[in-house]
Amino acid sequence: MNREVVKTDCATARVPELDFEIPAFSQKGALTTIEGLIDRAIDGLEQDQPIRRETNPDVGVKIDEFISKLKHLKEVASAFTFVLDDPSGNSFVENPHAPQRDEALMVAHYRRTAQQSALLGIQEEESNEDLTDSVDDLRNEVLQFATNCPECNASATTNMKLVQIPHFKEVIIMATNCDTCGHRTNEVKSGGAIELLGTKITLHVTDLSDMIRDVLKSETCRVEIPELEFELGMGVLGGKFTTLEGLLKDIQTLVEKNPFTLGDSSAPDRAEKLHTFVRKLQEIMDGQLRIHFVLDDPAGNSYLQNVYAPEEDPEMQVERYERLFEQNEELGLNDMRTESYEADGSSTR
Repeated sequence: MNREVVKTDCATARVPELDFEIPAFSQKGALTTIEGLIDRAIDGLEQDQPIRRETNPDVGVKIDEFISKLKHLKEVASAFTFVLDDPSGNSFVENPHAPQRDEALMVAHYRRTAQQSALLGIQEEESNEDLTDSVDDLRNEVLQFATNCPECNASATTNMKLVQIPHFKEVIIMATNCDTCGHRTNEVKSGGAIELLGTKITLHVTDLSDMIRDVLKSETCRVEIPELEFELGMGVLGGKFTTLEGLLKDIQTLVEKNPFTLGDSSAPDRAEKLHTFVRKLQEIMDGQLRIHFVLDDPAGNSYLQNVYAPEEDPEMQVERYERLFEQNEELGLNDMRTESYEADGSSTR
């Protein structure tokens, strides 16, 4: 009776001789003894006995008789069997003879049923066919999760979808629309890993039709327009999947709404330069100014549509390059170990 017992909340305790059972999830997990578990059961049964004796005497008498049997168990007048069944495998009954074998204690291991795994919140391993079906379902499904609006902090819903970009890769598009203030945001995350080589895409914008080219700008991408001596750094505007015109409008809005550049406190000569820059951006979107538009992504996760695909685009140049140490540092790759780190970690202990 003094054996230590670790009973998790998902474990079932039984005494077959009395047809007595403490069901799973009916009590919190506890570190106790066999006697303590029986005392806990007795206390639970005695808790409402005064009311039962008044409202339902027959049931009250039967429970009193059962409580008496449980108390006799504590005296161990006769042998009985205590069974602790835990599908999580985390319960324990002490072996007082350890490390020798306890003849009175038997431990059996078994595979969980699907129902037991579901109760524990564990998803069973799926077959390859099931995994393929689930991935296909994910591509066709728009997932939703609750969030807060970044502008007014009201409750909003974010939609998320996995999208396959032709001749490129899969990306995750997330869009939030606030019904309270009308604020809208969209963000793009790469669906794959960081590429081995960085990518630099240069497009010579020569026609108004170039404005409708699809553009995927990742969070790690820099945008350059050499003719305007303009560079948009890594992380600015976040990840976006839009058109070339849409990206230029976002840059235009970023400049116009920045109070430190065009606000009352800005210097007149600086404000004039920025007004000129905004005007030239508009000329580009109107097809009046030819430029070179550059996407430089050291992670290799940005994309600019080739309207001649699968043939080469005569106005677009794609370069693959090895990243510099500084670029790897910005991406957090220099200190990242993906091979032999377990062996190295054990050797340093």
